[in-house]
Amino acid sequence: MKKIILAVIVAFVFMGISLAQDKAFTETKEFTVYKDKNARENHYAPSGWMGDYGDVKLNDQSADNPHSGISCLQFVYSAKKSQNQGWAGIYWQNPANNWGDKKGGFDLTGMTKLTFWARGAKGGEIIQKFKIGGMGIDNKKTYPDSTQVEIGPVELTNAWKQYTINLAGKDLSYINGAFSWTTTADLNPEGCVFYIDDIKFESDPAMKIEGRKQQNMPFYVYADRSSINNHFIPSGYMGDYGDLKYDGVSKEDPYLGDTCVKIVYSGKASQGARWAGMFWQQPANNWGTIDAGYDLSKATKLTFWARGAKGGERIEEFKVGGLMGEYSDSDTASVGPVILDKEWTQYTIDLKGKDMSYILGGFCWSTNIDVSPEGATFYLDEIRYE
Repeated sequence: MKKIILAVIVAFVFMGISLAQDKAFTETKEFTVYKDKNARENHYAPSGWMGDYGDVKLNDQSADNPHSGISCLQFVYSAKKSQNQGWAGIYWQNPANNWGDKKGGFDLTGMTKLTFWARGAKGGEIIQKFKIGGMGIDNKKTYPDSTQVEIGPVELTNAWKQYTINLAGKDLSYINGAFSWTTTADLNPEGCVFYIDDIKFESDPAMKIEGRKQQNMPFYVYADRSSINNHFIPSGYMGDYGDLKYDGVSKEDPYLGDTCVKIVYSGKASQGARWAGMFWQQPANNWGTIDAGYDLSKATKLTFWARGAKGGERIEEFKVGGLMGEYSDSDTASVGPVILDKEWTQYTIDLKGKDMSYILGGFCWSTNIDVSPEGATFYLDEIRYE
């Protein structure tokens, strides 16, 4: 009987410790993701390597001018497309390598922002986005994060600068993907080296809930390689996706600037669909499963420049919006079929009267083997909402 009583007492003691820990997570003013190499305050592990993971090197104890303490995080991104993805990134997870398949994470209720310090080795390095949460949401994992919030693109300077992600009003009751960054070979064609330090959640009562920001015009889908003005990612390959080659840094006679988009469609029907196309999405590979669209209500049209390699190439449709899912685009509009000329020509998709308040499918094109039996090579440039 004494052993039973002792066991019950011990159980209550440990339960009290557990509850105290949970309470500490919600009442503390700060909750650290990274402070210094092996710092006891650290939570989460930079274990979620994504995209062209072979292009990334991490030094988690760099002594190269840390923002504070004795170390910082150094990232080297080569942009070599080792896994043929064209992008790469890292998630900080709990426990390590947890993509939402197992229980972990922390209840961070009460935190209203995440802050971190970052700098580039040279300045001018562009990070596509910094993000909190989102783990397991789009692919319906067993233990998905309770929210996701992101900022970007961000152009780094060569001096340390603090960045803030507003979390006011967000559901932080379960966060196992605490922090992530992603960038692309288009944004950093020569690769880049950058540093991050002092990543932490904070409870700041001054933070106010933000609504979805209405974007100002012009709002670019594609301006030029490495342009911080670029939005949406050319990630939504459709139909005979094996027939497509995408080059976002082509220097073959761009309409404006240093580069343009080059697309090669082979017409081989690799997947048997007999058609192919591509969506520019926000974020990458979002088919309506992630709440991440832009409010483009100020837009009355989308314009873009296009040309064929030979002239006479037929594109069945150029389109805005139209992605369906839990978080569907608010509207859609299109133009086509379009017979391309060998010279650059501007095209317009009329958006007057359209509901552009929520757009995650920023731009799309499609064609098929019947109208392009020998395939087609064509170019796009200056894709923007106006």
